[in-house]
Amino acid sequence: MRDVKKTCRVALVQAEPVMFDKSAGVKKALRCIRSAAAEKAELIVFPELFIPGYPIGMNFGFSMGKRTEAGRADWMRYYNASLLADGEELGELADAAREAKAYVSIGFSERDAVSGTLYNSNAIISPDGSISIHRKLKPTGSERVVWGDANKDYFPVVDTPWGPIGSLICWESYMPLARVALYQKGITIYISPNTNDNPEWQATIRHIAIEGKCYFINSDMVVRKSSYPADLKTIDDIKDQPDMVCRGGSCIIDPYGHAMMSAVWDEETILYADLDMTLPAACKMEHDAVGHYARPDVLELIVHE
Repeated sequence: MRDVKKTCRVALVQAEPVMFDKSAGVKKALRCIRSAAAEKAELIVFPELFIPGYPIGMNFGFSMGKRTEAGRADWMRYYNASLLADGEELGELADAAREAKAYVSIGFSERDAVSGTLYNSNAIISPDGSISIHRKLKPTGSERVVWGDANKDYFPVVDTPWGPIGSLICWESYMPLARVALYQKGITIYISPNTNDNPEWQATIRHIAIEGKCYFINSDMVVRKSSYPADLKTIDDIKDQPDMVCRGGSCIIDPYGHAMMSAVWDEETILYADLDMTLPAACKMEHDAVGHYARPDVLELIVHE
């Protein structure tokens, strides 16, 4: 591993998205970036699909072999609230990253500039304003009726003063070979934008931090039943959801698998932590999954970038 800057100050944003509203969502993200910058954050991390929100519980009128016009209207509303990779909204966020002199990781629904497909994407924006985008490889369950499989941008990493950083979105982290694809690129910080507010996930994130000998940034959001626009055509989809639809649970795990803070539930907050960036290398003394603790003569991962 190359020499790295010894510490990284992280701001982990656990916030409620502005559902179906890209303009208001960007404004909220900008406020959070400015707040984190005031606390000298060097890496600012937002959850999965922060813009325009993760529509938990909705099915957009899809059932086996059937569609509804009401669902189609809500899908189109979500489509229109999704962002282009080269659009003005990401441009505003890039300007904010430059102003903050920070790296910013943010989940968004990406609208393809050519086709009519949406992608569940995550952008890592550098302090110089350059943008690296990762598209989710395989949308999970009924997510597949909204977002397509990634057709590019599989495993990008960003070189930073703390080493390479990258992201896997939500249940991508349950794809073992996807994790190894990032490990092979030497990541020291593993960003996980997600909506996993279940207790089992808290065990998963510790395992991955130990396995990869990297910091695991567990970035979840708060979604309330009241978060959804009341005039959605299919608003009845969420009538059986609890008042707190997604409880959060954001936290940071160090390369030993230790929690740097308790997971935070049921509230909007920005969590701050100073990462000791000597640990990813130090922890590999006894276990390096893609180095001395690997058997490339027996096992080989081939990645089609």
